[in-house]
Amino acid sequence: MDQHHVVNRRAGRRAGMTLAASVAALVPVVLSAQQPPAGQPARPPMARVTVVGPGPSNSLTDVPGVKVGMYTRSDSGYRSGTTVIRTETGATAGYSQMGGAPGTKETDLLKPGGQVRGVQAIVLSGGSAYGLDAATGVMQWMEENKFGVPVGGGVVPIVPAAILMDLGRGGDFKKRPNAEFGYKATQAATTQPVKSGRVGMGMGAGWGMGTASVKLSNGYTVAAIVGLNPAGSPVDPRTCLPYGYFLELGDEFNIVQPKAEECQAAQAGRGGPNDGSDAAPRNTTIALVATDAPLIDLEAERMAQIANAGLARSIRPIHNIGDGDTVFGIATTPFTTQLGNGDLQAIFNAAADVLGRAVVHAVLDSKQVGNSRVGYCETYPSACVKRKAAGR
Repeated sequence: MDQHHVVNRRAGRRAGMTLAASVAALVPVVLSAQQPPAGQPARPPMARVTVVGPGPSNSLTDVPGVKVGMYTRSDSGYRSGTTVIRTETGATAGYSQMGGAPGTKETDLLKPGGQVRGVQAIVLSGGSAYGLDAATGVMQWMEENKFGVPVGGGVVPIVPAAILMDLGRGGDFKKRPNAEFGYKATQAATTQPVKSGRVGMGMGAGWGMGTASVKLSNGYTVAAIVGLNPAGSPVDPRTCLPYGYFLELGDEFNIVQPKAEECQAAQAGRGGPNDGSDAAPRNTTIALVATDAPLIDLEAERMAQIANAGLARSIRPIHNIGDGDTVFGIATTPFTTQLGNGDLQAIFNAAADVLGRAVVHAVLDSKQVGNSRVGYCETYPSACVKRKAAGR
């Protein structure tokens, strides 16, 4: 071995010994920082955040500070609608977009670190790219009622939007949401419970609209709303149960596995006109998850990202090249307290689960309108005997 290598190895050993000594010297400091001062009791371990159960209405409006409005048409060739989530005084927001065919508006404003940190409303609409025009009506209503960012002699409402593809389904290709849909949906927004089914953005969606909520043991609520319109399916062909069935809280779904003959018959007829899918494009799932936890913009974005990834628990395949899957995340409480990682992780995971549950509610509660998809309980009546007995 030459002298050069000998010198380098000795230098390496000295450096390693110096680093080891430094670490050894730091260990007592770190340990002492973890221990309470002498004479004080040990700190109790941080409580694990758990699920308490669904919120009072098991819908998006269980989150304080959220209003939801719908405008739906299923007449004169229309079969589409718009859903508006109003926050009025502003909510911290982020978003996540996956898939190859998005249709969005004002989402660049939601990237963390920008000048604008809050939104006054978010639009989820049918109508493909044409449906983005619904946001204009939302802005009009917001300006008339003086909600927005103060600029000069007025306000500029911040209204991001996302759309799903339902053009031509059930009628005239040109009958789609416009500014009037957005205005009327905004005007109709309330804190009343939201009912899943064929309303708002769910009217023309392949599987309708769904919503759900959850209360956590740390006191915060997380909720979701979804327009379910994927190229994939939310129903497992092996069992004919929704993929997200395992996420059920209590007996909110109240279904059982359908009879084998019903499952086989449904699979044999899959893709036919009875389910509204005959030559009808039905791509893109759009959604929003909300919480009353105080999140910064980066955390709202992370909540949306995890919730969007969580759609893979309830839809297969997901995020295809023809899907424009987009999920917004909003926090209605101003940022006042930095949450710890345990709270944040619990909130983010709850967002993924509650969105999966909202998907199942869309499947179960959306009945046939015109030549739309036949309702789940109409297709699998044996799965829904308990729901029927309960009047659902």
